[in-house]
Amino acid sequence: MGRFSSPLAVQFAAMGLDGVPADARVLDVGCGPGMLTLELARRRGADMIAAVDPEPVFVAATAEACAGADVRVAVAEDLPFPDDAFGAALAQLVVHFMSDPVRGVAEMARVTAPGGRVSACVWDHGGGSGPLSDFWRVAAGLDPAVRGEAALQGASEGQLVGIFQRAGLHDVTQSVVDCTVAFLDFDDWWRPFLQGVGPAGRYVATLDDVAVARLERALRDELGDTGFEITARAWAAVGIVG
Repeated sequence: MGRFSSPLAVQFAAMGLDGVPADARVLDVGCGPGMLTLELARRRGADMIAAVDPEPVFVAATAEACAGADVRVAVAEDLPFPDDAFGAALAQLVVHFMSDPVRGVAEMARVTAPGGRVSACVWDHGGGSGPLSDFWRVAAGLDPAVRGEAALQGASEGQLVGIFQRAGLHDVTQSVVDCTVAFLDFDDWWRPFLQGVGPAGRYVATLDDVAVARLERALRDELGDTGFEITARAWAAVGIVG
């Protein structure tokens, strides 16, 4: 997923920082290994960036990669910052994993100064245009019990806007962000699924060898053996703190 997250971060950071004063601090909520944090630091300087993630291993990786940033272990629903501390708060590919998305976005608004921007984006899992939509569609064809990511909160058109509005943000707008990633061949695309990471990887890890081989064959038939590109779409929402 990092192959998609990095190019997505370039476009999402530009959206989230639009109109934000250069001297305002910026918060990355759910930073993971730091793709968005690094892009924000490239644009504003690491000393102007704070980031949080509930996983200590990600916090350590981001702090090492982005020296000078304030990186802490924390969940979105309970941010360790005072009110009005930032000019902008961004959450890339995080809202759908929050235990309480409305509370998480409301916390982002709390720590953002009046007039500041709160932004979030989520892959279009619901519309079948996410980076893993091909995987889940083929897997469901082989196993009707498969639960993909389409039902995750924020993963369909309009859902992020609803979450932002319930969190008390104003002038909420929705947009679409696309990014295209090239793969050398099928194996280049398939290997990460065998590492047990993320919902798709965890699903593959539950399968026996026969089922894994069957899924691989079906996906290979779908995507082919030679190089290909996948264009993924994300829904994005931006709201203003009142």
